[in-house]
Amino acid sequence: MVAGWFAGDGKDFRLVGTRCSECTSVFFPREDTHCRNPGCTGGDLEEVALSRRGRVWSFTDGRYRPPSPYVTNPELPWEPYTLIAVELAAERLVVLGQAAPGVTVADLTVGQEVEVVPGVLHEDAETIWTTWQWRPTGVTA
Repeated sequence: MVAGWFAGDGKDFRLVGTRCSECTSVFFPREDTHCRNPGCTGGDLEEVALSRRGRVWSFTDGRYRPPSPYVTNPELPWEPYTLIAVELAAERLVVLGQAAPGVTVADLTVGQEVEVVPGVLHEDAETIWTTWQWRPTGVTA
């Protein structure tokens, strides 16, 4: 999807953010130019691996085919997907992402623990575009 937003694979898969050395604010997606905290005078930004696990803050499902630049095959039937907003307590941050395949809104509750896992956003004959997805802990692929 976007280079530098995540790294690793398997149990080492992580979202990658940045932390300001001055105010300690953490940002995702990562920031490479300046601290986005309006109350900060500005510090150096360092790359940080974000927590692998968090708690469901909110969730919903998408029952419509999204517009471009989202890539879908109009010849295939549209399949709804689940979006999860996850609170990473250590970073004091909420990160939105798609649920892992097979996870529906019926499988989720606010406060439930989830973990970040690698997923496929889109693939064709030449390329597989990877992304992050959220999966309830204790569930295997």
